[in-house]
Amino acid sequence: MSPQLPPVAPAVTAELVAALSPRLRKRLDSGIAKLADRPVVRDGDIARIAVDDDTDLELHAPDGAVRQAGAVRCGCLLAPDCLHRAAAASLAPVAEDEAPGHDGSGVDSPAPRGGPGKEQPAEAAEPPESATPEQRAAARAVRLAAAAVLEAGTDGAGAVLQAELLRAAHTARLAGLHRAAATAVSVVTALRAARSADPAYHLTDLVTGLHEVLHVSHRVPAASGTELSALRGTARQPYRPDGSLRLYGLFSEPVLTASGYAGAVTWTADAEGRLYQVSDVAPGGAGRAAGAADRAVRIGDTALTHRELARAGLAVSGATVSPTGRLGAGAGVRAVRAGGAGWHEDPVTRLWAEPVPDQIARALTGGHGLLFLDVTLTGTAAEAAGDCLLADCDGVTLRLTAAHDHPALPHRDNLRLLSAARGTRLRVVARLTPAAHPRAQLLAAEHPARSGTRLDIGLDRLQRADLPTAPAAAARPAPVPDEAPIHLLRRRVQQTVSGGRPVLALPGDTRADARRLHHSGLATAADLLTDLHSAAADRAHDVFGRLRPADPERFARAWLAAAHYTAELDRALCLAAWTS
Repeated sequence: MSPQLPPVAPAVTAELVAALSPRLRKRLDSGIAKLADRPVVRDGDIARIAVDDDTDLELHAPDGAVRQAGAVRCGCLLAPDCLHRAAAASLAPVAEDEAPGHDGSGVDSPAPRGGPGKEQPAEAAEPPESATPEQRAAARAVRLAAAAVLEAGTDGAGAVLQAELLRAAHTARLAGLHRAAATAVSVVTALRAARSADPAYHLTDLVTGLHEVLHVSHRVPAASGTELSALRGTARQPYRPDGSLRLYGLFSEPVLTASGYAGAVTWTADAEGRLYQVSDVAPGGAGRAAGAADRAVRIGDTALTHRELARAGLAVSGATVSPTGRLGAGAGVRAVRAGGAGWHEDPVTRLWAEPVPDQIARALTGGHGLLFLDVTLTGTAAEAAGDCLLADCDGVTLRLTAAHDHPALPHRDNLRLLSAARGTRLRVVARLTPAAHPRAQLLAAEHPARSGTRLDIGLDRLQRADLPTAPAAAARPAPVPDEAPIHLLRRRVQQTVSGGRPVLALPGDTRADARRLHHSGLATAADLLTDLHSAAADRAHDVFGRLRPADPERFARAWLAAAHYTAELDRALCLAAWTS
């Protein structure tokens, strides 16, 4: 496998694409495809691609990323205005301020996603702060660029539209809109993963990213006070001193993102049940994700690997911690190996003692999303994305799914083997997936046959010989309850992201879906579906009978309303499904 190109700053890609002539812009996507087939050779800080027998293309990344357009150099006759420089920048990962952490999405978001925040009463002498003219202009630029991407869909959102969104992201960052900038970059990386058929790509991630970037850019101009602060976000996650910590390893999970980062994160807990993460995430692919667990933990002088830390403990002095619980690895941090604790031993067992409804509520309100559950395996259920593992959790039928589908990682193979251990009672760790039914990604579990042994589902490969020889006779798989037909609206939201506005503008009778939603008591969903189709098909004619251009902003607003409603309803139905 050839080395990966170094990340390129958004402004650099935007500048190189903008410098192309209209003729070369039309050829940019094909140029990227041709360049992707060429091997990359790394020589220190330089990545070199042989465009042909006589021409080399170089990317200079002295600090690990390309920060200036002049650092992308080509030896062809048309340089510096050639297609090759823009193609290389569009092919490379997008540089971020820092390597992303892991909160289940693959992106270290500066602020939680969701609806508008609650504005606090202002003092009489100082009215709430509002967005500056520069921030309103930057928000509009992001909104227009994201609307253009939504209009085109993944198939039509090539390098030119991606560069426009990167340019808007750079403008937003300069204006202090860090949340909008980070999310816009995540949308571009997801688009590239979709268009390259990257196994790490998930349509739901792109839907979430577009929802976030359109929501933030839509709300910023009218926001003030605490809502505006949340919408702006922060440039970096500050690390605060946290003194001495006594931590107990829980599990490790691989990280593999569509933005070109890979590695591992090990989760630990202190005696009070607070969670901390030790991460090793850097540019790389599936090979780095699969092997990172056997790399030494980068904190203090400890020689523990991530796999070892997941089952041992750590004593840390001079600790620094981010707001999400990530441990810093600064020069003043000291760490030594300490004894661990089993999942059924104090103090770790208290994580499983928390009532499940409380865990769900925390996960749905901006928590880490981890669930600590005692389940009984009951079988499998077929889904479009592959079979999921069914389990009974205090009378609730839970669907446990794979966190990653990449064949280099054992998630799906382990789930398939665990389905043969029907009737086995296990203690597991999972990450909540908000849905209209109880659903979560399985991250770690007790071994089905070896008492006291744990499995990191994304790192340890379960063998058929490891399964119980005579599993307990369990009840047949519990029936999956009927769900509210919100999928009728969610499907259109997702289809738009894949195929763009034209998919929803195709002729046909869409009233049947709206009637079904009405009959199910989802009148708002029915109205949003009707409005989405209406906005997609809205093409007025001019005085000569010619079709006027579509209004992408109206369509984006209609899609945003539908996406926001679907996400919030999923959260409400999720809570009801777990607690009813």
